[in-house]
Amino acid sequence: MTVVERFSVATRADWVSGPGQGHWTYNHYVALQKDGHRYEIVDGVLYMSPSPSEPHQSAAGWFYHYMLLHVQIPGLGRTYIAPLDVELAPNTVVQLDVFVMLNAGRGKITSSRIVGAPDLVIEISSPTTVGYDRREKQDAYARARVSEYWIIDTTAQVVEVLLLEGRGYHSQGLFTSQMGLLSQIVPSIVDVSIEKFFL
Repeated sequence: MTVVERFSVATRADWVSGPGQGHWTYNHYVALQKDGHRYEIVDGVLYMSPSPSEPHQSAAGWFYHYMLLHVQIPGLGRTYIAPLDVELAPNTVVQLDVFVMLNAGRGKITSSRIVGAPDLVIEISSPTTVGYDRREKQDAYARARVSEYWIIDTTAQVVEVLLLEGRGYHSQGLFTSQMGLLSQIVPSIVDVSIEKFFL
């Protein structure tokens, strides 16, 4: 794999000096040299993701906007957008595109990071990250007990809503066009048609 290929997809960052894959922790993560790349740790393995695209950032902005309107402004909780460290476990530190912490979980919020699982995670997926979002990260979210996980496909303008059931996620369906989202965490979002997230 060439350097260009390596940086074009979410991949294990085996070339980064550190404790060795499988042994990375939050303390190692914060000590990383700031080189402009987006790093995450999942199960002690350091990953690097490519910079987000314009469609990714546009969609992230719209999802954040509507979460503010339906969660934070009504006083139900807090809404966040990357970058902000989320420590799901000592060996799992991720950057979530958009996420929601309901009021009951406010004790997980510190001045430097979130320690524990959000109630809702929204990932804007792309061809370069879809495998990572649906394997490593989805498994990590299930282990951390993230109640609801949305995976956004900006190309198809589709949102899949996943609900935690037991040890894994169950799909509530694919939502597109003029459909409203069915969410247990943010039930009022059903009034917003999917197309409004992709303006």
